[in-house]
Amino acid sequence: MNWIGLVGARGHVGAELIRLLATHPGFELGFVSSRELDGQRVADRVPQFASELRYRNIAHEALGDERVDAYVLALPNGKAEQCIAAIEAGNPDAVVIDLSADYRFDDAWYYGLPELTRSGYSGQRRISNPGCYATAMQLAIAPMRDLVAGPVQCFGVSGYSGAGTTPSDKNDPDKLRDNLMPYALTGHLHGREVARHLLPVEFMPHVAPHFRGLTVTANLHLREPTTLDAVRQRYRDRYDGEPLVDVTDEAPWVSRIAGRHGAQVGGFSLTEDGSRLVVVSTLDNLLKGAATQALQNLNLAFGHDEFEGIPTR
Repeated sequence: MNWIGLVGARGHVGAELIRLLATHPGFELGFVSSRELDGQRVADRVPQFASELRYRNIAHEALGDERVDAYVLALPNGKAEQCIAAIEAGNPDAVVIDLSADYRFDDAWYYGLPELTRSGYSGQRRISNPGCYATAMQLAIAPMRDLVAGPVQCFGVSGYSGAGTTPSDKNDPDKLRDNLMPYALTGHLHGREVARHLLPVEFMPHVAPHFRGLTVTANLHLREPTTLDAVRQRYRDRYDGEPLVDVTDEAPWVSRIAGRHGAQVGGFSLTEDGSRLVVVSTLDNLLKGAATQALQNLNLAFGHDEFEGIPTR
């Protein structure tokens, strides 16, 4: 049994990860840290967790004192460095899964999008979980990477859970009602992340009134013309045997991916001359975009089957 510590457990992603770990045969939660929920029973907020474990307010500089085998950091961007310093000082052999963007651009960390990067995993103890939008974009583009000419235009729409639990316009249901809210239309962190790990994209994110799930429509200009049959075959070959990636002929709907642990890629459409391809990718931003992917990475780190504890259908 491996013991897992969760830091930043108040948010939506933390709750999803607790649900997944509650039924995993090889992992046990050693602590869940949340300043706001200090002292409350985890089971009172996550009923699937049948334990008397309580949330604790653990200072970041004290994390190295916790005797766990792995830490999952589910914190806002910019908060991981102090945690890492404490872990390096007190528990340096532990695995760390960071769900923020803080180490996605650091070559010393394994970038954990297993469907695309698992061949590069060789026992690294520091793992950076990809962003939700970045995951969807890369899954949409990767099978065509060698044919792409120039940046890929990506129009994204996410449910407001992606904006976290701290109140803002982007997670205010009243302001989002009957609305589509564009934001960070240039320079978005997830766009830079895709450029770092795959190829350049021009990313245009939006928030919609639904709670969870996101969709990306990717527009790919191609170096040479192709056919729809050839495109479909590329995607089927690339994701053959991947239980968390479903290739569909029809464009996937975000409402059908909410609450599911995988991603759907499809809706392939080509211009008449075969030189421009449009692909749609959907996933649940809290699951495959965060918690589920973190569990994939934990499984890899501890030698379990990558999909242990993850409902694949």
